[in-house]
Amino acid sequence: MAGSLALAAQPSVRLASPAIARISRTTIPPAGGSSRPALARPAARRAASDVTAAAAVKLAGVGSSVPEKFLTNDDLAQLVDTNDEWITTRTGIKKRHILAEGESLGDHAAAASRRALEMAGVAAEEVDLIIMATSSPDDLFGSATTVQAAIGASRAAGFDLTAACSGFVMGLVTGAQYIRAGSYKTVLVIGADALSRYIDWRDRSTCILFGDGCGAVVLRERDDGSDACALLGMDMHSDGTGMRHLNCAFSGEGMKPLSNGHASNEGAFRNLHMNGQEVFKFAVRAVPTVIEAALENAGMEKQQIDWLVMHQANMRIMSAAADRLGVPPERVVSNLSQYGNTSAASIPIALDEAVRRGDIQPGEVLAMAGFGAGLSWASAIVRWG
Repeated sequence: MAGSLALAAQPSVRLASPAIARISRTTIPPAGGSSRPALARPAARRAASDVTAAAAVKLAGVGSSVPEKFLTNDDLAQLVDTNDEWITTRTGIKKRHILAEGESLGDHAAAASRRALEMAGVAAEEVDLIIMATSSPDDLFGSATTVQAAIGASRAAGFDLTAACSGFVMGLVTGAQYIRAGSYKTVLVIGADALSRYIDWRDRSTCILFGDGCGAVVLRERDDGSDACALLGMDMHSDGTGMRHLNCAFSGEGMKPLSNGHASNEGAFRNLHMNGQEVFKFAVRAVPTVIEAALENAGMEKQQIDWLVMHQANMRIMSAAADRLGVPPERVVSNLSQYGNTSAASIPIALDEAVRRGDIQPGEVLAMAGFGAGLSWASAIVRWG
């Protein structure tokens, strides 16, 4: 298949949203079955409409970029004991794109950013801030500044945000706050990951799931006189007790300076470890719950959702969340079959394709949800355009 990685040749407005002041100590139980609360919610969450902001936010543009090379399920069947039917029925994934030799995550993050800026009609020089949500940067010190240089965003500050598969949603919420506070007018939020670097490609339980890619969204201060903020509601959580179920830990040893044996060794991380059953159980509980909490924060009902744009991890998780929320399958944005789990990139890639197809229209309400390592889970209710 063209493009396939052949094994022999792998190269100050009052926000319009109605609101919530939520008082609760009920949370998602930690993965692993403990009956104790994982993390108690704050005693009260400030209502969205109770917040006076300096400016309202709009989602102005989106773009994405993925490597040309990919691995199909049939390709993986040559590496591990699996087949297309087994993978498809359990995950919904048919192929996943993989960085080729010489490609970098920053290259694709820059390409996605340029496409988002073009859609928004924004010059790179107008960008004030770049937030790059990633767990697999090209450089340990971060990749946001390399994107800043690559696209010519000479005025922009930049930093990486690490929250695994929840990273894009958390980055979007973070970026919106800078605009609402009046600090910046234009924020570029990128979701980008290349977890293929940290996968054991002989481990059937993980190698079938993950792919590489990047997506970006341009947030802008509204300049049309409207006080309607695109960020309608949000809800975010973490449970560090669940880290044992999904992690990619440092693989070095302690006291490196005093060791003759490994004093000059290069630092490295282990391959990704995942307890699939525990992560699946966590996600099935967490996703609909966090979306419902974000809707409550927005003062909205499930029936007001136009589209579900969730982290693309597993078709069964997405279907379970849609069923609980009463969203019909045709209103669930999904490209999982073509990309697999691209971590922080999955939501903006799916959003980009849906917008460019003309499915998602300006003014429509999107329920976004990310979930993954940390453990972390987050939702944002937004209005497109």
